Amino acid sequence: MMLSRMLLSLINNLHVVEKLAESRPIRRAAQITAYAITKAQIAGRDASERVLRSQTLREVRKEAGRVPGDLGEINTKLRRVKDTFVNEVKEGWKDGSRQIKK
Repeated sequence: MMLSRMLLSLINNLHVVEKLAESRPIRRAAQITAYAITKAQIAGRDASERVLRSQTLREVRKEAGRVPGDLGEINTKLRRVKDTFVNEVKEGWKDGSRQIKK
């Protein structure tokens, strides 16, 4: 209880907060955080562009336009979509890990 009060009073002290903000470790942590957020945004944007261009999306759109004849045909189409989706995810995972390594 006493420790939480002390921490609360330190956090609410403007002078202490300013000193911490000016310290090298806090500034470096902020830089690393900003870098990580920027990289995540870029990777997310690239992933969404790949999804829009992906074969899976085109295949789903194409299959949704057709009416299946029987359950066997539905099963075949779903299996094909699943296989394409799994391949797209694998490729995306590899691309993402390569981008992170850069």
